[in-house]
Amino acid sequence: MTNNLKRSILTHGAIILGFFIVTVIVYAPFFFESKQLAQHDILQGLGSNYQLKEYRAETGEEALWNNAMFSGMPAYLTSVQFPGDILTYVYQIFKLGLPNPEGITLVCFICSYIMLLSFGVRPWVAFAGAIAFGLNGFNIISLTAGHNSKIAALAFAPLVLAGIHLAFTRKKYLGIGLTSLGLAMQIYMNHPQITYYLLITVLVYGVFQLYYFWKDHQIKSLLLTLAGLVLAASIAVGANSGKLWTVYEYSKYSIRGKSELKDESKESSGLDKEYAFRYSNGILEPLFLFIPNIYGGSSSQELSTQSATAGALRQAGYNGQQLRDQLKAMPTYWGDQPLTAPYYAGALSFFLFVLGIFVLDQRTKTWLIVVALIGIVLSWGSNFTLLNDLLFDHFPMYNKFRSVTFAICMTLLSINLMGFMALERVLTGMSDKAFRKKLLWSVAICGGTALLLVIAAGALSYRGSIDARLPEWLIDALRTDRKSLLRSDALKALFFILAFSGLIWAYWKNSLKSGLIISGIILLLFVDIFSLTKRFLNKDSFENRPVKTYFKPTEADLYIKSIATSGERVLNLQNPFNEARTSYHHESIGGYHGAKMRRYQDLISACIQAEMSETINVLQSGGSQLPNTPVLNMLNTRFFLAGSSKNAVISNSRSLGNGWIVSNLKEVASADEELSEVCSINPSRTAVIDGSKFSPPNLIAGATGTVKLLSRTPNEIKYTTQTSGKSLAVFSEIYYPKGWKAYIDDQEAEILRVNYILRALPLEKGTHEIRFVFEPTSYYAGNTLTIVGEVLVFLLFIGGIWMERRKSSL
Repeated sequence: MTNNLKRSILTHGAIILGFFIVTVIVYAPFFFESKQLAQHDILQGLGSNYQLKEYRAETGEEALWNNAMFSGMPAYLTSVQFPGDILTYVYQIFKLGLPNPEGITLVCFICSYIMLLSFGVRPWVAFAGAIAFGLNGFNIISLTAGHNSKIAALAFAPLVLAGIHLAFTRKKYLGIGLTSLGLAMQIYMNHPQITYYLLITVLVYGVFQLYYFWKDHQIKSLLLTLAGLVLAASIAVGANSGKLWTVYEYSKYSIRGKSELKDESKESSGLDKEYAFRYSNGILEPLFLFIPNIYGGSSSQELSTQSATAGALRQAGYNGQQLRDQLKAMPTYWGDQPLTAPYYAGALSFFLFVLGIFVLDQRTKTWLIVVALIGIVLSWGSNFTLLNDLLFDHFPMYNKFRSVTFAICMTLLSINLMGFMALERVLTGMSDKAFRKKLLWSVAICGGTALLLVIAAGALSYRGSIDARLPEWLIDALRTDRKSLLRSDALKALFFILAFSGLIWAYWKNSLKSGLIISGIILLLFVDIFSLTKRFLNKDSFENRPVKTYFKPTEADLYIKSIATSGERVLNLQNPFNEARTSYHHESIGGYHGAKMRRYQDLISACIQAEMSETINVLQSGGSQLPNTPVLNMLNTRFFLAGSSKNAVISNSRSLGNGWIVSNLKEVASADEELSEVCSINPSRTAVIDGSKFSPPNLIAGATGTVKLLSRTPNEIKYTTQTSGKSLAVFSEIYYPKGWKAYIDDQEAEILRVNYILRALPLEKGTHEIRFVFEPTSYYAGNTLTIVGEVLVFLLFIGGIWMERRKSSL
């Protein structure tokens, strides 16, 4: 082993150790007090997945259907695992065995470090850049909210860029192998929206490479590299075949797919535009990349006891703990979004990006500037309809994603990469005159902007849409604090820029050794980015056993569990379609998921919400008898939950059970007619069927019978039925056409869809054994393809390393 190789291994090892130490500092309560970050979305996810995980632990089988949410839905987007999945072990290696979210932050550090190295940045500068990227506002704020998959997907995006850039520059084979591994891991994190933004970034990079390779007359080299990268990407996709196939299959039946209702969003395929653009940055809001409190920061932010708002609260009679509680979540944000937070890039990272505009060559910087601008423009959403409406209506898959503010991750990635390449360029050496001029221009632009905001802070209105809901005595004080927050952050930015510039100037003058300069820069960058991190990730963010506390069964939960049988569902009357705590303990009518089945959402909007509101009104008025709720009855809603005590459980004697027999079938000709009818029929006697999709069976009027549940698991349900004549058995199970098979007396039968969302089977006279089995081809065949793809990923990666070593030894 050569001395250079030993030195390189020691350097990289020290940097990985440094990443681990920073992770420990950031998540200190976890490491030293065994506390956990209380992540709202993760808690909801645990509620959604709990019964699936219990089934896996008890049986060793994978539950592919989730009975705990929305009366039943495919489990592909909640907790499904694929046997033999190798990538899960690779993920643990990248995380060094740490749990989430701590491990995700570590992956951000490692992958962005590799990216910066691949673009020619020296290790310790790359270390600083990796810290800046891993702790940016987008990452930290998203993790505190529980958006683990989003940030995990973003964490592997730099690894993909590293591989692609190596393939186009100096290490083709290694780059192709690294691209395949990085993209396989990125897709594995299962956040298509971030993958979509990564694809846009890669396409921009590719277009510029095409131009430069053509200009340099290197078309053959370009085509060979592209062929290798296409192969790498194809194998990476193959390594995720199971996930991609099942999710794609389900997406057509989710709210991301096309509606069958003619009056629903003009029959569009995808999300409603208002829903997708509900979170859109204002035109000036992306300045939070530089000044986090430019618009007051987060929708709710803690203010100090010395703030103007604290004074107003004291005058209103708030004191002690009551005052501190009020100050923890004040509406400091004064933009137009209903909820938001500042996705801070870091004042120094932003400054370095601007510096890069001056010091980097066209080939290095132009594509990154374009990517940064695209991220900002897309994040504007409804505030820049000229382009974003066009993209939403015509750009492939763009209308599948919500929260366009997430597009700012492209800008953050560009700022980080370009900024630290600029720092490397400065440290590598520039002529005195050239450097002085470019540095001064950068200081003038960034420092001048910060100084202008300090001076002109008093000229802004600080009026937010939230103000209309606040008492008059609080508004003026809150606006004073909004001004103070802006001015304070602008002063901080100015300080960091001047301090950094001083270090660079000292480096240029040879006043300090390069090691001290780099150490000082790393310290400044860490203090800068860590100052925002601690606003959102502090000791108050961690709790002792948040999962156990959140899901601790109430008296009502225990009572329902003691009397409920399989298939009897619970409707939590308190925000049922935006919580999954109920799903943790019971089979829920509601749930928490961003891609529920579209037909189920249609039913919620057209029927369930009205029935729920009527039930609440009766209970609040002290009524002794529940109103008729036919749709909830056919969903076997056996219990209404109105609180945590046993007395808050209201039994619904009208629920129709797991299945029942009808002899009256009403045929309609469209989804609109079907939905309209199902809200008004008596489902115990009549079923509605869409004749344009299913052939109505012949039934004998007046035929009667019974349906008895024998056994029920996520993947199989068994019944016995008794009928007096040709009739229709309706089951309180959600119809899903991909994977469910029905057998009547061991003979496969066609499953009909009735009542807009339920399954039904026509039966002959007599006694029958019925079995429903969920065996989706997309899962079982997809799992085989996944294993093959994963093996090919590792062969390509290892082969790339071997080829590069072989080249270097020749």
